[in-house]
Amino acid sequence: MLITRMALTAEEEAYQYVHKAIRLGWLRAGERLVPEAIASEIGTSRMPVRSALRRLAAEGLVEIRANRSAVVRGLNQQEMQEVFQMRSVLEGLAMRNAVANMGPEHVQRLVHKLDQLELGTGDDTDWTAAHRDFHAYLCGFCRQPRLLQQIADLHSVVEPYMRLWSAQPGGVGRTREAHQELIDALKTADADHCEAVMRRHVMNTVTALYPFLIARN
Repeated sequence: MLITRMALTAEEEAYQYVHKAIRLGWLRAGERLVPEAIASEIGTSRMPVRSALRRLAAEGLVEIRANRSAVVRGLNQQEMQEVFQMRSVLEGLAMRNAVANMGPEHVQRLVHKLDQLELGTGDDTDWTAAHRDFHAYLCGFCRQPRLLQQIADLHSVVEPYMRLWSAQPGGVGRTREAHQELIDALKTADADHCEAVMRRHVMNTVTALYPFLIARN
């Protein structure tokens, strides 16, 4: 039993290591993932790494090829459009169900997070991380763990592209205005309106990411 627990711990460590490296753009689309090299970096054996890569493949972040090699998976325009369509539906549903569970103090907390979104700098508090935190906090009030996990997985798939986009001068554009629309919608407590505003908000970003697909694939 002890051996099993240690193996699971090693797999989780490998998973978190590669997952973060892909999200932050340290590992780029098409880059080969060598289990032996990753295992050496984190001080484990290659078997937990292989298991972690299969898990990441199931989430759409890694591609396992016919020769059993693994590479960071990139997206084309059709796939990017699909991911954002899924996000718009799922986050729209989350916001619809969240509004009934949010009070004025939670909306005010979102205002504070919007301030952080505008000012976020540094490795751990950059714009992309602050943006994801804003959405996660809002959607979290739906109190539906399975829905939230699916949303989180979709955010991870597009996060490398969001980082490239947000790093461009003027890339994030209407940050405050666009997210203030979500806050204003919450203040109405109208579930239909909240869902529609979130769906529109998510889809407004997708075309801005298209130029960075070429850069990563």
